[in-house]
Amino acid sequence: MNCPYQNICGGCPLRTMPTSEYKQYKTDRFNRIASAIIQEHIDFGAPIFISDGCRRRAEMTFQFKKGKLLLGFNAAQSHEIVNIEQCMALSDKINNVLSKIRAFLMQFCQIKTTQKIKNKLQISQITQGEIWLTSTANGIDILLEINNLLSLEHRMEICDFANKIPEIIRVSAGQKNKIPETILEKAKPVIDICGQSVFIPAGTFLQASQEGQNALINLVLKYIGDTGGNIADLFCGVGTFSYPLATNIKNKITAVDSSAELLNAFRQTVNFLTIPNINILQKNLFKYPLDANELKVFDAVIFDPPRAGAKAQIAQITALDNADKPQKIIAVSCNPHTFVNDANALLLNGYYLKEMTMVDQFVYAEHFELVACFEKI
Repeated sequence: MNCPYQNICGGCPLRTMPTSEYKQYKTDRFNRIASAIIQEHIDFGAPIFISDGCRRRAEMTFQFKKGKLLLGFNAAQSHEIVNIEQCMALSDKINNVLSKIRAFLMQFCQIKTTQKIKNKLQISQITQGEIWLTSTANGIDILLEINNLLSLEHRMEICDFANKIPEIIRVSAGQKNKIPETILEKAKPVIDICGQSVFIPAGTFLQASQEGQNALINLVLKYIGDTGGNIADLFCGVGTFSYPLATNIKNKITAVDSSAELLNAFRQTVNFLTIPNINILQKNLFKYPLDANELKVFDAVIFDPPRAGAKAQIAQITALDNADKPQKIIAVSCNPHTFVNDANALLLNGYYLKEMTMVDQFVYAEHFELVACFEKI
């Protein structure tokens, strides 16, 4: 299906391809990257392709200049903003509020405030920023990333806007890479993970779509199979894999991540749902990976790191005596290049790659995810 922005917007560079050609391109690219894995023969699961129009989260850029507002995504290989009215990659829930958000930002950016800058009073306006839109199970969650301080008038505009739109349940604001402030919360945003309503903090990482999330969960459960007991969920995020694994009461899950705010939200949900077999641990696994004494108690390890991969943690696993190594390692990766490095380290140190599967949830983009199962030799 043709998109009016497909030749200028950088978000979906492969959208011009026919569906069959696109799927073959993605599969070939996956196989080509996998060819760098040192194991002679690798079994591949059937690739999973997520449907278009499923993205539940979008980071859009806005700019207010000379009385005009731009709201959209960057042009291909450029910082110029492509003004987007509707996006074919996004869910209907997000598309349905875009025009209302555009009208709000138009009013929001026209607010002028007086600020003291270098001991001088100056007129200030918010002229640019990012807006994160997340479609949750119970409404739209909005995060504004701006460098300016919000005035009382800005806050009132946010509250007026959100209170008029039933679909919007929370609006937060703050500077990039800092903990945002909740300006208005009509309900705590939750996502569905295997039938559980999981609370999410503002700006937290989520899988790109509900369908993609479910595909990854199903693969992890398939690969974990009958292996149970003590399971580590490393780089756990909001608990995407911890919750389904914990449905087997015989499993004891240790979920580890670095973000205090994210893990506090995780604990709130675990406590509210009275899940007894998830233990949550805060740790920066890049700097301080689980060591031998911590690792040797696990029957299985699942890791889903950021694009940088899990090099430090893999080094700790491969350094274990063979008797202490987990029976299974399940890798979830959004960067196949760093995955190859992690995979080869495991293959050189007592594991073999049983199967790996591509999950294409970044529709019409170059990116894809994968899930792989390693077993101890």
